[in-house]
Amino acid sequence: MVLEKQVFLFLNIVHNSMKQRIADSFRSAGYKLSPEQYLVMDTLWDEGVLTQQQIADITMRDKNSIVKLIDGLEARNLVHRVSNPDDRRQNLIEVTPYSLSIRSMIDALAYESVSGILDGISREDLKTVVRVFATMQGNMDPASDLQALAEKYPTKKKSNG
Repeated sequence: MVLEKQVFLFLNIVHNSMKQRIADSFRSAGYKLSPEQYLVMDTLWDEGVLTQQQIADITMRDKNSIVKLIDGLEARNLVHRVSNPDDRRQNLIEVTPYSLSIRSMIDALAYESVSGILDGISREDLKTVVRVFATMQGNMDPASDLQALAEKYPTKKKSNG
């Protein structure tokens, strides 16, 4: 198999399998939450109240998909929309007390899932993977800069690398 084809195939397989593993972990613990919804929740938990556009920018998703994700989160009482007092055309997205009460459990499930997926991979190899993914994204969209995004919206969780 041509190396480029392997990269395409393997990225697709790993991406889908990773999403499924995380979704299964949430579901088995009784939480109806998709990996994409988790990323929105994690962003809101870390960054605080945001507009839908800010969430789209941070997660590098289009605004329409963010609206659908927020609709689902709102239906599950995890977030609610509030009109922006400075601009009534915008909604501010706030987490609910319920979402704050389950945050540690959801974070633990996500962390446990990802840790299992990354088991046996050295920190140096993970840093290489991140650099490769950032380069690939830059090749597809020169305006995107994943490193700058990570620096602008760093996780508030501490890591060892």
